Amino acid sequence: MRARPRLRGARSGFLLLLLTSPAPLFAQDTPPPDETPPAAPTTGDAPPPVATEPATVQGARSYTPADFARFAPRTALDMLNQVPGFVIQQADERRGLGQASTNILINGERFSGKSNDVVTELTKISASSVVRIDVVDGATLNVPGLSGQVANIIVNASNRKLSGNWRWRPQIRAKRTPARVTNGQISLNGSSGRFDYSIGIANDSFVQGNAGPEVVTDGQGQVIDLRDERLDIIGEQPKISLGLKHKSAGGALANLNASFQLYNLNADEISVRRGPGQVDRDRLFHEQEREYNYELGGDYDFGLGGGRLKLIGLRRFEHSPYEQSVRTRFADLRPDTGQRFTQTADETESILRGEYGWKMGGADWQVAAEGALNVLDVESTLSELQPDGTFAPLTLDNATARVEERRAEAMLSYTKPLSPKLTLQASAGGEYSQLSQSGANGLTRTFYRPKGFVSLAWKPDKKTDLSLKVAREVGQLNFFDFVAFVNVGAGINNAGNPELVPQQNWNIDLEGSRNMGAWGTTRLRLYARLISDVVDVVPIGATGQAPGNLDSARLFGFNWKSTLNLDPLGVRGAKIDTEVQYQRSRIRDQLTGDFRPINNTLLRYINVQYRHDIPKSDWAYGGYYDDFKQAFGFRLDIRERPRNSPAGVGLFVEHKDVMGLTVRGAVDNLLGTQEQFTRTFFNGRRTNGEAFTEFRDRDYGPVFTVTISGKL
Repeated sequence: MRARPRLRGARSGFLLLLLTSPAPLFAQDTPPPDETPPAAPTTGDAPPPVATEPATVQGARSYTPADFARFAPRTALDMLNQVPGFVIQQADERRGLGQASTNILINGERFSGKSNDVVTELTKISASSVVRIDVVDGATLNVPGLSGQVANIIVNASNRKLSGNWRWRPQIRAKRTPARVTNGQISLNGSSGRFDYSIGIANDSFVQGNAGPEVVTDGQGQVIDLRDERLDIIGEQPKISLGLKHKSAGGALANLNASFQLYNLNADEISVRRGPGQVDRDRLFHEQEREYNYELGGDYDFGLGGGRLKLIGLRRFEHSPYEQSVRTRFADLRPDTGQRFTQTADETESILRGEYGWKMGGADWQVAAEGALNVLDVESTLSELQPDGTFAPLTLDNATARVEERRAEAMLSYTKPLSPKLTLQASAGGEYSQLSQSGANGLTRTFYRPKGFVSLAWKPDKKTDLSLKVAREVGQLNFFDFVAFVNVGAGINNAGNPELVPQQNWNIDLEGSRNMGAWGTTRLRLYARLISDVVDVVPIGATGQAPGNLDSARLFGFNWKSTLNLDPLGVRGAKIDTEVQYQRSRIRDQLTGDFRPINNTLLRYINVQYRHDIPKSDWAYGGYYDDFKQAFGFRLDIRERPRNSPAGVGLFVEHKDVMGLTVRGAVDNLLGTQEQFTRTFFNGRRTNGEAFTEFRDRDYGPVFTVTISGKL
């Protein structure tokens, strides 16, 4: 998917988190058996387990609908958001499918979609259809790629009733921006004969904006420009998704998923400027995108030769016309100045994947092979405003190109219980990739990369889970880094670099979780990343710069997620959810030779949420505290960093039965968070001293959101 340029100050990525993650009071633990039971034979005609009588995975912590009753959930996602200590891990943004990367399964199966992902699928599953949610260590499952906590949503596929859900989330900011009224979703699902079907319509629309001063100082700290600025962003993302499942009498399973989406973005910024010795002026910036995309995917799982073969196919297409323009008008009536950048990109992805699994020697085996063809066609133009009001084209090297990748991978995976409490999962294989680029800087290159992992899951007692995973991963290049891109609003120009090579990682993850009974749960994950060929910004020619490769980098940190139930303290129905992430990274700067953090990496994140479901009533209330800090971003001539201050604080109140509906009112940004951004320009390269610094300090006021949800 296209990596869209991000507008600075558009929104706080952490402040507007939904107020979800409260957890149930208790969970059922399935203790490990005294001995490992013999595996059930898997034959070519053997049907899968009946969904209405699902077997509990050994060692799983299981949550039933009764555990979520006090939250009045409408969808399977509502229920999953209440599982204590669980963090949803979204699928990696990568081309191809590869092994499983999201930590959510439905009836023990990974969801074979991409833009039409498993989280979207959970919004279409009614809470009444969920039998149970099992949380288990991924290494104990025969789904290669998973480790740490994995949630398996057990859905009653024999529920033949037509059911549905809907949700509407209007929102308004106290200052400037118009109301957001089109954000919502509606879904239906049901069955007919051996077919299960679902349809969902959603629009994740957004209305954002901020305003405030920007002060520009020179290298000696003297004010050289004062700016009064306002930013408005409006976006619509209507999407329709369809799902169809079939189970044959012989046990074969077929799934078909399709989606179509529009993406319509408009962003406008006005900056009124004045400064010592300068003419008063105003600067108008506009950005827009008019994208449409579709995805069609499916899989077919059937018995073959004592095992099961799963065939997966996916086709994705995205058409993205994009434009940025900037114009400066002067009070002394001199001719306006400005630039315009346009880019039209077409992306296609075609994937075929096969997975064959069987049992042998008390272990689960799987061999998987995948082939993918990915293509990016780009046409870009850069033009300059003329005195007569027209735009004249400028020379833009590497502006038109076709980037194509033919990629194949093969992996062999092995899962075996070493004891009733210890399970080993390992996978080994490799990846072949041929990258070609047409145009003036056309180049064709071929890569062969080994990859794989070893994972151990240990359950020393029924309340504790420990896992260790060591993996060798091969990254994927952003095709847009191969071609020129100009951000006329920020004054940034990437020349495009056809010499990029994929990043490679050694990943180490150690995770432990503990069920504290009536008190709740806690989970801690320690991780380290040893990175080679890291993608950063490198010199191109005498003055240019573009994404390129540096030799190595290091990143390490931890993520702690905990749910503390307050019932043992006498506050029935109340709990506190806490998530803390801390990480540090190190890379040698290509200009100074000194060590610095990897560009824009997260340094810390703190989120604390309180929820109280008042016993014997339909009322709930709560609030949150949210704060983050990230490292500077470095280009060869710029150093920059966003910062929100003070931290975000919000409150909500909810009633779970207003004429059968759940109604929730929330207010965010109670402390008046300011969206700040600091950017320093240097005299040529960063080694030549500071030229000037821009400091932006914008506010957006309280944000009021109403969420109304119900059943169909």
